[in-house]
Amino acid sequence: MSKQYLTTHTVEDAHPTDIFSLATTSSCVISASGSSSLKIYSTLSSDFPLVQTLEGVHKLGCHHVATSSNGRRLVSVGFGGEVKLWKNESEDGQSHWLEDGKLAEKAGEIWAVSLSEDGQYLTSTTSDGRVNVYDLSAEGRPKIHQFETKGSFGMCIDMSQDGTLTASGHASGSIFVFSNTDRRLRHSLPSLLKPIRSVRFSPSATLLAAAGDASIIALYDVSSGEQVAALSGHGGSWIFGLDWSSTGEWLASSAWDGKVKVWRTETRESVATLREQGEKCVWDVRWLKGEGVKGIEAGRRRGEGFVTGGASKAISFYREAAGSG
Repeated sequence: MSKQYLTTHTVEDAHPTDIFSLATTSSCVISASGSSSLKIYSTLSSDFPLVQTLEGVHKLGCHHVATSSNGRRLVSVGFGGEVKLWKNESEDGQSHWLEDGKLAEKAGEIWAVSLSEDGQYLTSTTSDGRVNVYDLSAEGRPKIHQFETKGSFGMCIDMSQDGTLTASGHASGSIFVFSNTDRRLRHSLPSLLKPIRSVRFSPSATLLAAAGDASIIALYDVSSGEQVAALSGHGGSWIFGLDWSSTGEWLASSAWDGKVKVWRTETRESVATLREQGEKCVWDVRWLKGEGVKGIEAGRRRGEGFVTGGASKAISFYREAAGSG
């Protein structure tokens, strides 16, 4: 089985430097780069217009952005260590982001971030391997819990959609799954021995995908903690981005080799490979959400689409070709 994805739109020179991180809501894509500004593109129309620029918010650039599943909260983390919170004030269905405070933490205390579905809780990794949990609805937005690991730099993090689990990936190759309900370590998963750059729970939280410098995508059964698959297809390239489609049927990956691949979860096979122009590193990939797929339909049969960003400084939107798969 194979699928075909078409480029529906590319925003050339979307940022003056590499685009390191993307986040999506049902109406927009937020992009972050080595420059100081965040940019927001609407996914409600087929030309994906720039609808807002948050100017100069991270002087040294931004390495991570994340949104809550309900689309109401955004968090951005800068290379200077600053962590900024944003709230969504929708206007005619289109997102409009306003600054909503900061997290006052010392450098190295927050690197990768993830938000709960309602935006109340934020989890983050630290430079010494801890995983912190913050309550963003409480006064002062305090840190309410801290998970300990084996002390290796926490490079990536994800929270399950139901908010019950958090996974972290580390420079040592270690991967941990924590229970947010009883605040205990649930699994120390089989290591990939090389740095982990992305971890993602499937929508149902039955599977966890992890990838990085080992050049494979490991799939773990969340219930048992066992590795159930190793997906190969990026050659020897480091894998930076992972994201599941809304149904969990498809997994997208992006890598240093400039390739984006789509995998079928059921068969563990690659069904599509796309090469970014110039074959430059693709730092991140995200499936479009909810109403946002209207922008990729453009009058065609509904099919899930995704967006990419990387070293080309461009943002590219893809949709499934009509009749594909």
